[in-house]
Amino acid sequence: MATVFVTGGSGLIGSYLIPALVAQGHQVRALYRGQVPAIASADQVEWVQGDILDIALLRNTLQGIAYVFHCAGLVSYAPQDAELLQQVNVEGTANVVDACLEAEQEIKLCHVSSIAAIGRSRGATLLNENSKWDAGEKQSAYAESKHYGEVEVWRGIAEGLQAVIVNPSVVLGPADWNRSSTRLFKYVYQQRPFYTPGSANFVDVRDVVEAMLRLTFSDVSGERFILNAGQLTYKEFFAEAARSFGKKAPFIKVSPGLAEVVWRLEHARAWLTGSRPLITKDTARVSAKSHVFDNRKVRETTGITFRPLTESIAWTCHVLMQTTQNQRGPELTRAN
Repeated sequence: MATVFVTGGSGLIGSYLIPALVAQGHQVRALYRGQVPAIASADQVEWVQGDILDIALLRNTLQGIAYVFHCAGLVSYAPQDAELLQQVNVEGTANVVDACLEAEQEIKLCHVSSIAAIGRSRGATLLNENSKWDAGEKQSAYAESKHYGEVEVWRGIAEGLQAVIVNPSVVLGPADWNRSSTRLFKYVYQQRPFYTPGSANFVDVRDVVEAMLRLTFSDVSGERFILNAGQLTYKEFFAEAARSFGKKAPFIKVSPGLAEVVWRLEHARAWLTGSRPLITKDTARVSAKSHVFDNRKVRETTGITFRPLTESIAWTCHVLMQTTQNQRGPELTRAN
């Protein structure tokens, strides 16, 4: 078994990856910022307090490490986070790559990117790992940060680093209600009435972790892999989650024109109050697009079988409901 290092241990993917690594018998060293995350197997992990922007810390932490799982990253479509996205997703990734390259021992890196970094050719609906990034096409600050974070990994590969890149779609799994994709479940739980006509691609966090393990502990290197179980319209997703929660599904369709009005009102509200917008220009426009991401490469390379999305949604809702009943948290009550 190997000694591995994980960044982003408190995030959705990291919180499921670390217990899986421990279960396989690996010695796990993980980075945290504020406090050690309350996740399974946390007491069997060597925790290091710090930040991926601290290159000296990374160099010291990687002593004796054979594999690095870089899960840390910022997901945000808020305009005010553009600079922070650059720092965390690009500069932070560059630091991880440089620390791996400078280590005395050989290290293999697994970098968690996003389907947001996959190029979207005009007119193309089925996208794969070879879809070209168009620098002239208007992209969100988040998508650009994930793309240029990948560029840093490709630089490392060109300099001799062993590495794989995974590009998950929207990752489904029970986590903090107020972070990442779990906010979609909170939206349904609170019985919000609106839905957009667009669609999204989804994948179970357990499948993401399994794919990462199979790819990292293999001879595969210098490749990127889309991790995606399938596509659902937002209406379908909300209906499935509502069914699992026993709640009423969103039923008022928001037209693209109305969505453009809403994000502008949200922008004004956020500017006046200093709060974060619930809907941004990027989220409004991304939700209206429809692309399917091809998962054949990772299936053929690893033999992985993705769970049906209905199973993933039901599992996530079940665990979230159990957590809610145990905690009785006030944050899930319907907003007035």
